Amino acid sequence: MLTAINLTSPTCCSISLFSSPSSKSPSPPRARVSALCRSSLSVADMDSGAGPSLFPLHRCKTLHLVRHAQGIHNVDGDKNYKAYLSPEFFDAQLTHLGWQQVDNLRKHVHACGLAKRVELVITSPLLRTMQTAVGVFGGEGYKDRMDVLPLMVANAGECNRSAISSLDSPPFLAVELCREHLGVHPCDKRRSISDYQFLFPAIDFSLAKSDEDILWKANVRETKEEVAARGLKFMNWLWTRKEKEIAIVTHSGFLFHTLNAFGNDCHPLVKTEICKQ
Repeated sequence: MLTAINLTSPTCCSISLFSSPSSKSPSPPRARVSALCRSSLSVADMDSGAGPSLFPLHRCKTLHLVRHAQGIHNVDGDKNYKAYLSPEFFDAQLTHLGWQQVDNLRKHVHACGLAKRVELVITSPLLRTMQTAVGVFGGEGYKDRMDVLPLMVANAGECNRSAISSLDSPPFLAVELCREHLGVHPCDKRRSISDYQFLFPAIDFSLAKSDEDILWKANVRETKEEVAARGLKFMNWLWTRKEKEIAIVTHSGFLFHTLNAFGNDCHPLVKTEICKQ
């Protein structure tokens, strides 16, 4: 199910993924408007090959896709794309407006009950996505205690924010596969994992293969096809997880190219909805 929520950035939508009932091993997931695609197609639609599909509900995973809030790089980058080449935006943190957007989305996910349903939060290991993830789905203000680590220490990334507790929050997992378009832009280069572990103690970084960023190249940028392929690899990896309802905090470029790879077997209207951000 892909339902856009009418909010300013960070944007959030939900998408249900379905596995093939006949497969013994996880197959590439397919996205649909709902588990039961509505049979409201015209005869012309039917003639064009578009039609409804049925999937057992127990084979579904619901993913809540969140694009990070406004980062300092977005302010200048929206005015002049070349600003993304600036070294001053290395691993860009959220702006003051970005944190306001985080607070607004947090209120929404609590008001609609989503905060209690999410079993796992997956985040791209970059400062702006982790700030967004813990700000939206984390616990309340952190109080010093020996048995609970903070999700974020106070003022992480010069944010002028109090520490955020991991108490009563879902587990958080950093995954490199859902990072932004890799290469050339310093804002998309990450810090060392050891630096992040100090700033975000309760986030699990165990899947990172290297302390330093070995994926980002100063002179080579991923092609759109490579981003989409990485996105599909990420989606297939999700089938190895036991959780049914997962929040994913990532980036606009990653979402655009990944979602654009879905829906080619759907009616064009459905394809448009799936790929819309």
